[in-house]
Amino acid sequence: MKQVSLSRWLKFIIIGVGICGLIVYGMVIPMLGQAIAAYEQGIFDYCYWPWLIFIWVTAIPCYMVLVFAWKIANNIGQDQSFTAANAKYLKWISVLAIGDAVFFFIGNIVYLFLNMNHPGIVLFSLLVVFAGVAVAIAAAALSHLVLKAEVLQEQSDWTI
Repeated sequence: MKQVSLSRWLKFIIIGVGICGLIVYGMVIPMLGQAIAAYEQGIFDYCYWPWLIFIWVTAIPCYMVLVFAWKIANNIGQDQSFTAANAKYLKWISVLAIGDAVFFFIGNIVYLFLNMNHPGIVLFSLLVVFAGVAVAIAAAALSHLVLKAEVLQEQSDWTI
């Protein structure tokens, strides 16, 4: 697959993920929250807005990751796959993923102590945290590998 074609596919996927995120964060989660708030004659009404705002705040790093992924796709399209810039973008993706995972976990614990969460939800949130940590580790490893590949490419460019 050529670099330009790969770049287009990556951008298409990034746009698709962004649209799916808008649907989930903008429609599915608010509707699910309203259904949960209405459960048991409105016992959980007071939890709706704090949880909704908390979930929306966790979406911010996700969309920042999509911006960095777009920049990486642009660089790939310009045949600059192994560059320090891409390594830096991957490092930022790693930092954002681990930060979002930690924020999500701490938020769940805080809501548990405020009696706005259930221990089962906290346990389920560990799966989300694990996914965030996995993305962070993968992005950090890719950042390291891209940096190493840049050095090797630079050395081979100087070889006659």
